Amino acid sequence: MKKVYLDNASTTQIRPEVVQEMTKIMLEDYGNPSSTHSLGRNSKSILELSRKGIAKCINATASEIIFTSSATEANNWILRSAVVDLNVRRIITSRIEHHAVLYVVQELQKEFNIQVDYVDIKADGTVDLTHLVELLGIEGKTLVSLMHVNNETGVVLDLQRVSMLCKEYKTLFHSDTVQSIGKLDIDLQLVSVDFIVASAHKFHGPKGVGFAFVKKNSGLQPLLYGGEQEKGLRAGTEAVHQIAGMAKALELSTKLMNEEIAEISNLKSYLVSQLSEAFPGFIINGNENSLCTVLNVSLPFSPDKTAMILFHLDMKGIAVSRGSACQSGSIRPSHVLAEMLSVEELKRPNLRISLSHYNTKEDIDIFIAALKTL
Repeated sequence: MKKVYLDNASTTQIRPEVVQEMTKIMLEDYGNPSSTHSLGRNSKSILELSRKGIAKCINATASEIIFTSSATEANNWILRSAVVDLNVRRIITSRIEHHAVLYVVQELQKEFNIQVDYVDIKADGTVDLTHLVELLGIEGKTLVSLMHVNNETGVVLDLQRVSMLCKEYKTLFHSDTVQSIGKLDIDLQLVSVDFIVASAHKFHGPKGVGFAFVKKNSGLQPLLYGGEQEKGLRAGTEAVHQIAGMAKALELSTKLMNEEIAEISNLKSYLVSQLSEAFPGFIINGNENSLCTVLNVSLPFSPDKTAMILFHLDMKGIAVSRGSACQSGSIRPSHVLAEMLSVEELKRPNLRISLSHYNTKEDIDIFIAALKTL
């Protein structure tokens, strides 16, 4: 049975070149980058070259890249330090953020009694910028946290427009760019953002490593203590092989971006056409400007099919999800779709089909054929 992987928003297949890079370093360059002997210095060199490579991909400076274990860690660190160390008393966010932001904000509200305002979301999943401007008009030290690409719908935030608004209102701006890094061009000389975060496994790199972009002189303080690694901002011996793998993955994703995104766009168009033909009543959740790697659909099936649809597809070798992998075991409605759809619309079974350049039209045909048997 051919395995069909359509859950790339959850994690991506690692590139062979990345595996080769990591294997070489694990076997040959195993020194601790904090050690002063030659093996340590060599590891340190790999670390700093990786930092420069990542910075180049997003047009930042190397000193602004801090390595972490994940985007979740980076989000926790940035949001907590903004409140504890930068005296942020209010956070503006949305109810469609990843839980790595939502849950942190809720915890900070309980711990420090900060004000939390949620910007309105339109029916197509886009942020209501008019409401955002209203919220920005309220005085007080504020941080805005809005994700660049929604992980469940693929809806894209106008990062440049929001960054300009934040700059105009002298507000800090943090964006979870997990789903956009390596898939959309991000130029941090053109976009005035204070903090962004990324996870390597979302752009064909290894799991367990990510990075944060932290604008110079931000004033952030460490979340973890115990060593002087990462300019004293993130203690712990750096995982050199994973960091080098992440840098390689981002370099390749950036270099091949136009070619691969064109392929994926064509594949998404084919997927939509096949769904239209097989299930005329299906609905796309999101808007036409959603990122080509993600398609969220509500299917014209009875609500009782909701609980079994993923199991049925899995039995046929098809990996797909209903939303974020962090809540994949739940059959409760997605918190993202709950902001966009009516109660009645939420009852219909929905799927998040997420694509990469490794997918083919044959994958789509197998997926559609399996759905038809439901």
